[in-house]
Amino acid sequence: MQSIQQKTELFLAQVKDAVITERLLLPSLPEVALKIKAECEKENSSAHRIAEVIIKDPAMSVRLLQVANSSLYRTRITTDNIQMAITKLGLKLVRDLIMSLSMKQLYKASSDVIAERFNELWLSSTKTAAIAHLLAKTQKHLDPEKAMLAGLIHNIGALPIILMAEDDDDLFDQPGALLKILEKMQGEVGAYIFRNWHFPDYMIDVVNECYHFRRNHNGPADYVDVVQVALIQGSIYTGLDCPEDWSTVSAFSRLNIDTDSHVLEIEANKLVYDETTTLFK
Repeated sequence: MQSIQQKTELFLAQVKDAVITERLLLPSLPEVALKIKAECEKENSSAHRIAEVIIKDPAMSVRLLQVANSSLYRTRITTDNIQMAITKLGLKLVRDLIMSLSMKQLYKASSDVIAERFNELWLSSTKTAAIAHLLAKTQKHLDPEKAMLAGLIHNIGALPIILMAEDDDDLFDQPGALLKILEKMQGEVGAYIFRNWHFPDYMIDVVNECYHFRRNHNGPADYVDVVQVALIQGSIYTGLDCPEDWSTVSAFSRLNIDTDSHVLEIEANKLVYDETTTLFK
């Protein structure tokens, strides 16, 4: 009879083989996100054409209007018109927001057990995204919406691994063993997913490196740094196992963040954090 350690090693080998042989069951990017991404990349793209795509998805239309009228982006004029909301926010921002808002669709599950695991991942992602959004606002060269999206997708590689593990009752009922597999493979799997989706390099870097807390690099802070600090500061909510000494993580110094303080200790930040996480519920 195989031990949990042996089963873990065998399953890890199966995941690696599925990636190498391109047999891994990949999640599908939501249709509305694909269409908006394609439309925004056209030279003649416009608010009118983007609106035509979005209004075909009533749920997404409602979500986008909620965001446009939220205190995160609200101007003096609120709107119930999709095209006006797009004009107000700008095509680039709308593209990133639609991508973020559609990510939850990837976490749909066919069984209650998988749904519970996926829900845990999604809640962790939304908390990470909200803190990443706040952190990026302190960096002139970084885009808060890209940081928010990076926080939402940082653990996407875990999804197909969990689905593969569902058929192995012994392994699936051992959270510690499954967690070790996720820690070893979700970065590689996530990078594989985003390469297949032809997503930008910064997103591939985030999923591949965000849990490498000893990471160091040349140049200014990047989105991996933002997500790392968001993961660590968010660990008080998610229970993530992080380095106890935050000063050993170079991302803090790159972002010029005091390791003795927490971004949510500022009341105004806490209000923005709460509203951002609410958007993704």
